[in-house]
Amino acid sequence: MPHSTRTIEGEARQTGPIATSAPTDNASERTATYESLRIPAYRTLFIVGAFGFLATQSQVVARGWLANELSDSNTGLGGVFMAFGISMLVATPLGGVAADRYSKRTILVVTFGMLMFTSLWVGLGVSFDFIEYWMLLATSAIQAVAFSFLVPARMALTGEVVGRELLPNAIILGQITINGSRVIGPAFAGVFIGVAWIGVAGVYYVSAALSVLALLRCFALPPGLPSGERSDRGVLREFGDSVRYVSKHRHVGLLIVVSFVCVMVGFPFVAFLPRLATEVLDVGSAGYGILAAASAVGAVILSMAIAGRSKGRAAWKIQSVTGFAFGATLIVLAVAPNYAFALLAVAAVGAASAGFQAMNNSLVLALSDVEYHGRVQSLMMLSFSGFGMAALPLGVLADEIGLRQTFAIMGALVLVAMSVYVVASRRTRRRIGEADLI
Repeated sequence: MPHSTRTIEGEARQTGPIATSAPTDNASERTATYESLRIPAYRTLFIVGAFGFLATQSQVVARGWLANELSDSNTGLGGVFMAFGISMLVATPLGGVAADRYSKRTILVVTFGMLMFTSLWVGLGVSFDFIEYWMLLATSAIQAVAFSFLVPARMALTGEVVGRELLPNAIILGQITINGSRVIGPAFAGVFIGVAWIGVAGVYYVSAALSVLALLRCFALPPGLPSGERSDRGVLREFGDSVRYVSKHRHVGLLIVVSFVCVMVGFPFVAFLPRLATEVLDVGSAGYGILAAASAVGAVILSMAIAGRSKGRAAWKIQSVTGFAFGATLIVLAVAPNYAFALLAVAAVGAASAGFQAMNNSLVLALSDVEYHGRVQSLMMLSFSGFGMAALPLGVLADEIGLRQTFAIMGALVLVAMSVYVVASRRTRRRIGEADLI
């Protein structure tokens, strides 16, 4: 495929076929909402994601409920997420390099196998009454390692099967599967937990079965082999190359940094929804499931709305607006006077956070050279390791000053981060031209 050369901040680089300048009229910035699904390999990847994310999202609710029962504190909930975050921090460099070195299909098969094993283990622990809090920490850590390999491989394979022109659209459609599973998974899990003959164990068994379905469907995917010869350089040196790459390309680096900060300080709100449901709103497990699903409903609606608007100035505008909305809606959630208002607030938080993260991911990968996609995505994933590690101190803070006050502080920090980002990126974006970036 032909390549075009563009000078950015004084240096020329090869960007790939979508880097060519395009007209700035609204039609050129839009893509058919489901365009990527016309590609058979992407449809398979979409289905794999639907099974896999439904498995993990239903399990998130069960794990949160179980952690709340075993620890009875915000600190205990934060501890599970911290185990996830620390493990992801260690494993993420390996996952990014692996996605650029090895068969992406093989990575997906192995990681779904790991997710199946951990789900089955906890389900058996609950069924036979040998479950303990440390097991939640252990399975959270194992799942973090799995995701550290799964997500970069899946994102890099997405770029291969759809091409760079459709990559933003494919990423946002992928977000729809994630957020759709966040609607169905928590709602069913919340109801199932309250049914005596199903309970938490049943949710974990269903999660294990869905992971098996995702694993089997992976065999219909292309192998996703790396282009060129396999590098014999060390993992840390290759990961270091990605750090130097984003440092050199300032617009990509700024997107990664703002994602890291906003996800780290804002996304832990999902960790504390069980306590919000039980201690603040007093609505039980079913209420918690609906509350978690409300966040995903907002995310699905917004993701579908922006799927065809992922190019040019529209992409940058959506990224900034949803980033600020994320912080503002967290503050609104902090002052929600009742359950109905909290549902609306959580839906708004879910929409804003999903829109920001999806568009940020689209911009980063669309602006990066394809040979760096796995490693750049792993840098993006470091924000989720930060989110996991921030959950524990935020949980301690919530136990000390209250959950509402903690939500307000989190929202304020997101607003500050977005304000700094807009000021820092303005000069770069004006210099290289937003419409010509993707």
